[in-house]
Amino acid sequence: MEKRDYYEILDISRGASEGDIKRSYRQMAMKYHPDRNPGNKEAEDKFKECAEAYEVLSDNDKRKVYDTYGHAGLSGQGFSGFSDVNDVFSSFGSIFEDFFGFQQGGGGGGKRRGRKGADLRFDLVLEFEEAAFGVEKEIEYERDIACTVCKGERAEAGGKKTCGTCGGRGQVARSQGFFSVATACPTCHGEGEIVTNPCKPCKGKGRVRDQKKVSVKIPPGVDQGVRLRVSEEGQGGAGGAPNGDLYVFLQVKDSPHFERDGSDLVHTASISMVQAALGTKIAVPTLGNNTVDLEVPAGVQFGHRLTIAGEGIPKLRGIGRGDLWVELKVEVPTKMSKEQKELLQQFAEISGEKVGSGGNGFFSKIFKD
Repeated sequence: MEKRDYYEILDISRGASEGDIKRSYRQMAMKYHPDRNPGNKEAEDKFKECAEAYEVLSDNDKRKVYDTYGHAGLSGQGFSGFSDVNDVFSSFGSIFEDFFGFQQGGGGGGKRRGRKGADLRFDLVLEFEEAAFGVEKEIEYERDIACTVCKGERAEAGGKKTCGTCGGRGQVARSQGFFSVATACPTCHGEGEIVTNPCKPCKGKGRVRDQKKVSVKIPPGVDQGVRLRVSEEGQGGAGGAPNGDLYVFLQVKDSPHFERDGSDLVHTASISMVQAALGTKIAVPTLGNNTVDLEVPAGVQFGHRLTIAGEGIPKLRGIGRGDLWVELKVEVPTKMSKEQKELLQQFAEISGEKVGSGGNGFFSKIFKD
């Protein structure tokens, strides 16, 4: 299903301010909140949709990419939206505390829950025959993963203390008239803990850059634009959550011999007009740098197609292979010897066809000076 425009989802203009974006999102989130629409799958989808729009438009960098390249630009950077409602709550916990006055999504304590890592995209270029017969490729790329020393905790062993502002709850209460509203703690930002001794390898970030190598099996019969998913080889998850996925987008080089039509191949072969008239045998290239001999019957016309069964592309979701179609291109000579012209002149006379500079027949094109 094609994604809708983010500005349309939040019902705002492209020049909307940060305040306009947040106000509109608040209205949408309250309207489609799961607690207000129990069991309503459509409302849940809209809840995730407007959260995705807000995540992009509230982030200046993502918004610039989206304004310039649209959804394709974001997917190229690994952004894939939210997998479920809990994913929204874990990402926007402090916002929902501002909106509704309590923490969303359940769970004990006030700490943020881990969030699955973002998906990544890798563009892989294949030779034509690699796509046809399948191949195994090792690819190399960079990603962010949880620091192996601190396990994503950002601190060395014993290098955290309970936040004194919220008492480890991750939330603080403030009075608004007769109501008490809970919001994310401004000191620990909802973590409930303060890092006192940052982890040195990751400099207290909890994440490090990783050079990753992955072996990817390309099945036979893939084509341009096919996308392969490699589970949990994307960006590292936060707080013990699983990694995102790696999506490998395939690009296939053109072949010097064939055009592809689904699982069938088309090869263009040139023959002379005499061969077309009398018939001949030609060598036709096939996949795998092989050739087969093909009988061309007498009397074939320009554009006639002959079939070599089972010499096409292996079927991606089926058994067997497609066919190889040989399309004949009949070539008319542009220069001939005197003897060749005389022989063709005799043929034309026997056929009753007028030729030469004033003729309108087939051979007039050959004899015209």
